[in-house]
Parts: sequence; C-alpha cells; structure tokens
Amino acid sequence: MTERPSQPGPRKDPVDVIIDQWAAVRPDLDTAGMEVFGRIFRLARAMGDRMEQAYARFGISRGEFDALATLRRSGEPYTLSPRQLSATLMLTTGGMTGRLDKLERAGLLRRSPDPHDRRGLQVTLTERGLELIDEAVGAGLAVQTEALASLDAERAGQLADLLRDLLAGTEE
Repeated sequence: MTERPSQPGPRKDPVDVIIDQWAAVRPDLDTAGMEVFGRIFRLARAMGDRMEQAYARFGISRGEFDALATLRRSGEPYTLSPRQLSATLMLTTGGMTGRLDKLERAGLLRRSPDPHDRRGLQVTLTERGLELIDEAVGAGLAVQTEALASLDAERAGQLADLLRDLLAGTEE
C-alpha cells in the first residue's frame, strides 16, 4: 500500500473516500494509480461537460468544435482533406462525413474538389466558420482558465509538466 503524504487541512475528495474504502477491505492493494487516474477521469468528465456547455452557446458540440479548430489551426487557407481531418481527430471516415455534413449545412465549412487530385475533396472553413471558431476557442479557454484559478501559475505549470510526462509514458 502506498503512503500518501499528509495534506494541509481536511480536504478530502470523492477519490479519497474510495481509496479509504479499498484500504479498509483490501489493505494489500497499491492504490496509487487509482488516486491519480480516478482524479484524471473525474476531471476529464467535469471539464468535458463544461466545455460542451461553452460550445453549445455557439450551436456546436465538442466534436464539431474539434473539426473547426483543426481547420483553423492549419493556417490560411484553413483547408484540409477529409482524410487529414479524420487522422487528426482519430475518427472513422463515416464519423467524419456525418460531422462535416452537419457543419456544411450550418454554413461553417464547405467541401470542394481538390484541384490536385480529381478523386479528392478539400474541406475549408467559411468566413462564418472562422468567426465562430475564433469566438468559441476564446470561450473554451475562459472555462479552462477559470478551472485552473485554484492553482497559481507555478503549480499549473508543474501539473502540465507532470501530465505531459505521464501521457508520454502511456503512449510509448
């Protein structure tokens, strides 16, 4: 069993309760991973819900935000092939087609023939899509900044570094 450093004050969260319950019934378990990943999973769910709400104000879902943001990050002329979008977003081509259909109907992007490949298509942000994604990314970042407000800049940077290392270790 892993010894947890004592924390200032009686701040216990739901994960601490779960860890304590496991310690009572299975003191032989090393719950260090559960302490980290239980919090990561809960944080991801809570922030996912908050981000969904932030983007809903713009009439888009998180998945649709991701597609528009990927086009925006690609730089001018904000154009990628459906295959490039699918690879970046880790979506099947069928899932990508449905997402692009909805965004095209909303006037946020357009599909056109690829001038370099007669069998291919290009997906491009429209002016309306560009304006919307610029507003939506600002709204999403505001939600994230608000969530990080409980940490000072140094601790937020340390957390980012630790999570980067953890992610790298799991993706190897």
